[in-house]
Amino acid sequence: MTDKPKFILGISCFYHDSAAALLRDGSIVAAAQEERFTRQKHDSEFPTQSVDFCLRKAGISIEDIALVVFYEKPFIKFERILETYLCYAPRGIRSFLKAIPLWLKERLWIPELIQKKLKYHGKILYPEHHESHASAAFFPSPFQKAAILTVDGVGEWTTTSFGVGENNRVRLMNELHFPHSLGLLYSAFTYYTGFKVNSAEYKVMGLAPYGEPKYVDLIFKELIDLKEDGSFRLNMHYFNYCAGLTMTNERFHRLFGAPPRRPETPLTQREMDLARSIQQVTEEVMLRIVKHVHQVTGAENLCLSGGVALNCVANGRILREGPFKQIWIQPAAGDAGSALGAALVAWYHYLDQPRHPSGTGDSQYGSLLGPAYSQAEITHYLTEEKAAFDVVDDQTLLERVCQLMEEGKVIGWFQGRMEFGPRALGNRSILGDARSLEMQSRMNLKIKFRESFRPFAPVVLKEEVHQWFDMNSESPYMLLVAPVLEKHRKQVDQELKGLDRLKSCRSTIPAVTHVDYSARVETVDQDRNPKFYALLKRFFEKTGCPVMVNTSFNVRGEPIVCSPVDAYRCFMRTEMDYLILGNCILNKEEQDQSKLRYDEVKSFALD
Repeated sequence: MTDKPKFILGISCFYHDSAAALLRDGSIVAAAQEERFTRQKHDSEFPTQSVDFCLRKAGISIEDIALVVFYEKPFIKFERILETYLCYAPRGIRSFLKAIPLWLKERLWIPELIQKKLKYHGKILYPEHHESHASAAFFPSPFQKAAILTVDGVGEWTTTSFGVGENNRVRLMNELHFPHSLGLLYSAFTYYTGFKVNSAEYKVMGLAPYGEPKYVDLIFKELIDLKEDGSFRLNMHYFNYCAGLTMTNERFHRLFGAPPRRPETPLTQREMDLARSIQQVTEEVMLRIVKHVHQVTGAENLCLSGGVALNCVANGRILREGPFKQIWIQPAAGDAGSALGAALVAWYHYLDQPRHPSGTGDSQYGSLLGPAYSQAEITHYLTEEKAAFDVVDDQTLLERVCQLMEEGKVIGWFQGRMEFGPRALGNRSILGDARSLEMQSRMNLKIKFRESFRPFAPVVLKEEVHQWFDMNSESPYMLLVAPVLEKHRKQVDQELKGLDRLKSCRSTIPAVTHVDYSARVETVDQDRNPKFYALLKRFFEKTGCPVMVNTSFNVRGEPIVCSPVDAYRCFMRTEMDYLILGNCILNKEEQDQSKLRYDEVKSFALD
């Protein structure tokens, strides 16, 4: 008689990117962000629908859950918030009056809330925020032993921590505390350059190559005191986030010579220079930290998590210039991934279960952990919708899609299980020919309805990555930036500045080559995603190019699509040419033209 399987449910919520994750005997069954179901980007509410999905995927009910694990300690977090307000009183009264009622109403009552929302009456565990990050970084990794680094805005008190993971244990050795935070420093510049905090930091990263690092010395002189070991302190005279409703204050604005850019106003060279400067500072801080972590731990490998670990430019430099042989980054490195990390803490630390890493591949299954829809479900929906579509076999599908991309068509690609984390990795993607000079501007303006400067990522066959990019390792989760190899580059007009640099054809794959010849690389292999691999392989055979454009299947301001309903709506509201839902092919020209809503979604996306 076999033992009954043990299910552990991890939950993160109430800050941003709420999520749930489910383990069955330590293996990941399912994980999803609440935004994908509610269609509210970065939804922070209790992840009711994510939990429901996880339970359905496992075929169980809440009564089968052995442990529920919340990703942080709410009382310690409240202590930090209350103590910070008291330190700054009475200056932070407006922010205090806005934040405290939320805590008194629900956030202090997590046990009662979980019991009420889930009808759960079992044991609940509360690891620390950065312990959840560290566990999400190490336990799914392929390493038996590794150094661990977590960097984000703030958890309870911790903003940066490092330690060691070995076998079934994670041990954090040192940490930096709020308000001294690299994540919040980057968010301050996100706010100052006119973008949304906790949502658009990646826009600052994408804007940085258009600028010059004019403000680096000023940042190091006035804002951050960086030590040789990577530890630092911020000069809080320039920041408002401890007690105010904004990230920066008037001193900060005087230091940089102007108030913050108003959102949606034109970008100037100044914002580009600010973005380049804070990106360079961030990279310098991260490189110093990882060198110190290597010295202290002596480990050969490094695992990364926390929101700052989504800075793929810094990650690329850590891999190329840092002292570690290999690095592994949690694909859902922000708070969403902490739902998974929290569940793994319970399995390995609380239940003391053994761990058996492969040494080669991770245990996150390509991060394809969300809902999937059968061909029958897709066909039924499209029939009910009265959509025009063809159903073809796999081989015909691959041939047709490759042919369409060669013709310059933009393809919505919807297959299998949805991705967990912020990146579309080939199951909820928009695809195009990377060799097309017009593809970047067309996708940005006509499909994604987003800023023209935003780069697109290349997806490349794993075995061919070294032929196109300065990279000899895999990058399955699109979390590493690498330069396009010299042999594929083209000379550009050096006189062009700012966004005018977009006009230059920079390489033989211009749609995925950023203005500094960099690219946020995703490698694809047959084990993690066989159908996507087969498509790219066929494209390579037909064209001699193993690289395609891969961007997330959504428009600006919306989460990545989850269901066939979401995908069809996005298809009909953009100038996408074809939609592939499973083995169904939809041609935009054959659809009911009265259902097109281009202006509606463009207006929404630019709000």
